[in-house]
Amino acid sequence: MEQLLLGIIFESAQWLLAALFLVLFVLVVLLLVGALRRSVIERRGGAVECYLRMPGARGRRGRWRIGYGRYGTEHLGWFPIFSLRPRPTAELSRRGLVIVGRRSPAEEDHEQLPTDMSVVMIGWHGEDGQEPVEPVYELAMGEMALTGFLSWLESMPPGTHWES
Repeated sequence: MEQLLLGIIFESAQWLLAALFLVLFVLVVLLLVGALRRSVIERRGGAVECYLRMPGARGRRGRWRIGYGRYGTEHLGWFPIFSLRPRPTAELSRRGLVIVGRRSPAEEDHEQLPTDMSVVMIGWHGEDGQEPVEPVYELAMGEMALTGFLSWLESMPPGTHWES
């Protein structure tokens, strides 16, 4: 009887150990895939770390989320850091993009943002050409990343015709 009980305990311990190794293996694979994704995003050039949120939105979109902004010719693609998705979660079109305002992180932002960030509120010109009153997105980034963002926004690629 005692040997049967020891056999059951030993077999259960083997299954538990196998399950633990499986979970550990899956975690390592996810970390490696995440690191590979990050290096691919950064290798394509023009990627900066920044935070994104939609002011006034509820849930996850209304909270600051850390990610990478990758500059393209026509869009700023935003990729969340903690995701395996290969495409950007948000694409911010450069055409008609306007900076609505700029501020330091507010008191309620200090839980989610580092204090050395600058928050840029952005929107787009309406179809009637009117400047936006309320921001559609807020981007938070360090001073060097902000300088790069402003430079990207003000520069015009060759052959691009901007509508005013």
